[in-house]
Amino acid sequence: MSLPAPVHRVARAAWRNGEACCPGKRAIPEETAVALTYNRVTHAVMMATPADLEDFAVGFSLTEGIIQSSLDIETLEVVPSEDGIELRMWIAEPPGDAFTDRRRHLAGPTGCGLCGIESLAEAMRRPPVVTGDLCISADVIRMAVASLPVAQSLNRETRAVHAAGFWQPGKGLVALREDVGRHNALDKLAGALARAGVSAARGIVLLTSRVSVEMVQKAAVMGAPIVVAVSAPTALAVRTADTAGITLAAIARDDGFEIFTHPRRIDTSVSEHVA
Repeated sequence: MSLPAPVHRVARAAWRNGEACCPGKRAIPEETAVALTYNRVTHAVMMATPADLEDFAVGFSLTEGIIQSSLDIETLEVVPSEDGIELRMWIAEPPGDAFTDRRRHLAGPTGCGLCGIESLAEAMRRPPVVTGDLCISADVIRMAVASLPVAQSLNRETRAVHAAGFWQPGKGLVALREDVGRHNALDKLAGALARAGVSAARGIVLLTSRVSVEMVQKAAVMGAPIVVAVSAPTALAVRTADTAGITLAAIARDDGFEIFTHPRRIDTSVSEHVA
């Protein structure tokens, strides 16, 4: 059985300016149940876009603390079925034992990051502290955010998916992943960087969505010193970023952005003009 296409074209009737328009078709993203299983045990079922699934498996496993390194995954299979897709992993010990002890059978709708957690303490787990000393100019943030739209091929076609990107000074946008779920997009990015051996400490994590606490927690596990989002953060996300030592900038637009935590990494006094 083959994987479903990430984008479908469906018939639709449009209404514009008070009258019916000609019938046509619209490209929309697919949404598929994706089960993440470890050592034959299902840990999570997430609704996700069926693309970059190996990255999703690795990134989710890392940001959820199930593994410490992508090398902890001994085998990874993408297994489609009539009901969805299984990301079937076998993980080494001791991570495998730790997983068995803390598995939480998460079942998450699209965009849900905390559904099914058995314990409030687990939901509010303290993030690791990020100590990276990367420093950038305000113009770098402007250029990084401006690079996103052209790279968002799924969103350009559907106008219905989130993206998470990674920008490195001197290299530009080196990775971008998209998904109907913003947490999934960030997990896919984390997996892509881990599989490529790229350290998140050397660049900026870019988000096209709002910044909730789970996004900050995942960025902290990745070791990202700077997170920039086009939308606003929640109050808990700001407190968590402050605790984690992450520089959080948000509401990034063509005319600027707002810095919420650890501003030392962003030099707003220097204007760079770098292509």
